[in-house]
Amino acid sequence: MTFLIADDHPIFRSGLKSLLNNAFPDATIIEKENGQEAEKVIQDEKPDYAFLDIDMPKKNGLEVCKSCADKFSTKLIILTMYNDGEMLRKAMNNGANAYMVKDNTSDELVECIESLKSGEKYWAKSLRKSSKIQKELKEYKDISEKLSTLTETELKTLKLVGQKYSSKEIADLLFVSPKSVENYRSRICKKLALDARNNSLLIWVLEHKGVIEEFGND
Repeated sequence: MTFLIADDHPIFRSGLKSLLNNAFPDATIIEKENGQEAEKVIQDEKPDYAFLDIDMPKKNGLEVCKSCADKFSTKLIILTMYNDGEMLRKAMNNGANAYMVKDNTSDELVECIESLKSGEKYWAKSLRKSSKIQKELKEYKDISEKLSTLTETELKTLKLVGQKYSSKEIADLLFVSPKSVENYRSRICKKLALDARNNSLLIWVLEHKGVIEEFGND
């Protein structure tokens, strides 16, 4: 069994290495201090598991996940101080197999690896137990499902609406007529179950701008 630890804090790497040595005495452990080096190890050596910090020089852990997910056999574990739903969601969107919070590493390390071994994903208990975070994830899922019903042109239109472009300006940017943009807007409102009047589309876009910007950029 081979582990990669990618974190720019040597003291943390040392502590995690000690935990891994205790739990898996025969394991090989590779240490790297930035995301670019971590990505190369995953590509060239294909370790069984890679622990990736989010905040690293050259490439962050989410970027490494995005470039490596589904291309290699390595299980990708985000290990971070961020204990919130937004970062968990971003990790999920970028292909992470697990998300752990550094404060709870010693308690959850073995459980995480065993879950990944059995083909399951693993999310930190503190996040799973948070009703606020579960609500955020459900809302994100619901919005994503609605956005997935839009065509590529409708999604582009929606994003331009969020940037407060007029229908005429959107038409110029998409090389179509203003009438076509009005039709796109009407169809979008129908799919999102919005009233086409009273700027309801703009209000909805501004409320969910973060999710919309992420959608389609995975």
